[in-house]
Amino acid sequence: MSKLGNYVQEAYDELLHKVTWPSWEELQQTTIIVLVALSLVTVVIFGMDFVSENALTFIYKTIGG
Repeated sequence: MSKLGNYVQEAYDELLHKVTWPSWEELQQTTIIVLVALSLVTVVIFGMDFVSENALTFIYKTIGG
């Protein structure tokens, strides 16, 4: 149990003294960047899905009859 307690204490110490936490402004900026990138990727995937669905529907209708 001593090893576990030592590990937890060292992890806590590292989080308090060695980790560089972002400022509130940096956190907001990076969050906005992530949301914009997510939105762009979502639009691109939606567009690809829409185009492929319509293309396949057209091909199936043309071949089928």
